Amino acid sequence: MSSTTPSTRRERIAWYLYDFGNSAYAAVVLLAVYSAYFQKQVVGGAEGSRLWGLAIAVAMIIVAVAAPIMGAIADYSGSKKRFLFFFTTLAVLFTALLFFTQQGTIVMAILFFILAEIGYRAAQIFYDALLPEIAKPNELGRVAGIGWAIGSAGGIVSLLIILPPILITKSDLFVVRGSLVVTAIFFALAAVPIFLWLKERAKGNALPAGENYLSIAFKQLSETIRTASNFKEFLKFMLAFLVYNEGVIMALDFAAILGAVLFGLEQTGLIIFFIIVQATNVIGALAFGNLQDRIGGKRSLTLSILLMVVCIGALYFAQNQTHFFIIGAVVGVAMAGIQSVSRAMVASFAPPGKSGEFFGFFALTGRTSSFVGPAIFGWLAAEATLWYQSQGQVAAIAEQSGHRLAILSIAVFLLAGWALMGFVNERKAQEAAIKSNSPVIF
Repeated sequence: MSSTTPSTRRERIAWYLYDFGNSAYAAVVLLAVYSAYFQKQVVGGAEGSRLWGLAIAVAMIIVAVAAPIMGAIADYSGSKKRFLFFFTTLAVLFTALLFFTQQGTIVMAILFFILAEIGYRAAQIFYDALLPEIAKPNELGRVAGIGWAIGSAGGIVSLLIILPPILITKSDLFVVRGSLVVTAIFFALAAVPIFLWLKERAKGNALPAGENYLSIAFKQLSETIRTASNFKEFLKFMLAFLVYNEGVIMALDFAAILGAVLFGLEQTGLIIFFIIVQATNVIGALAFGNLQDRIGGKRSLTLSILLMVVCIGALYFAQNQTHFFIIGAVVGVAMAGIQSVSRAMVASFAPPGKSGEFFGFFALTGRTSSFVGPAIFGWLAAEATLWYQSQGQVAAIAEQSGHRLAILSIAVFLLAGWALMGFVNERKAQEAAIKSNSPVIF
């Protein structure tokens, strides 16, 4: 829940700026540049999609296993900012090192990406956990929405920075790789204010005799499991999130590959496409953030999920680049709504002093879906491609057919998650958080 100490304007700006910086990683590495570069240049063909999905899966498994433990330690020791600094540094360093990946350096390309992805995803746990420390309960949706909007703006700015040299050099591979170094610097500079300006309000607890932070974390997590019945609505929400987030992550991680494979977009076209997506992300985050404060998180989330399902259905039938760009613009609105509203709902469900652990479990759930979804999509696209080839289609057409079929799996997960959301009682979840007095829950 929210901190009792009001946050300053500078603290909120620092929190927003971090989203501004880490969104550059998402925009360039996950979306517009590295994913397509890895699939097409480093590996090549449908096998690139399979390995891309597996690389994401490995990173997400590691974060999923460690997230609840790290969240518990951060809460107990009052060290969310320290964890945030470590993982931000990891993400920045290995994003820059992606510059050295080239055709055939598959092992290096996968290893450096996995380490950058671990840093990026793990850092988000502790960044998100600072939200209830700077926002009041009745403004969580708005603050989360503003953060997401500013983050989307950061993605746009980073893409606008790297677009001119790529456009001028006609996607020269050295320049494409250099954009990853620029992204790392952009991320690092935008992250500095949160470490200098934002004060972590949670205070660390002294370790009991004979204990260490790891043993304390496991004891807290054990108690969490035993007392989980107190947070049934939160657990229901995590189950729904586990499923619908599959669709979100699959769409994010394979958007550039779909653009290249199905619609023939080159690097310049992909960057322009994601600038449009990031721009509509701003609209979606602000709109759904304010909508959540007015009509509640559950209703807002339902609207955003169903809007994205409509977009995925349209993508399956899309036949040209114009269709792809229009669909992408609407997906930007829907996706921002899903992600910003979900984050704010977790903050509103978290008992005082337990935001790190709640967001640790939120991350565990998200990372679980993050490795299942991409692995399924990559496997399905690759296997379907082989099947279509066996039916007589030439390799290029078979690759398109395989990826188009895989699109349908995104809609399946979104609809299933939306159905599970029907069992979540938002009001009861918030009441359970307020009434919680236990020092060892989540």
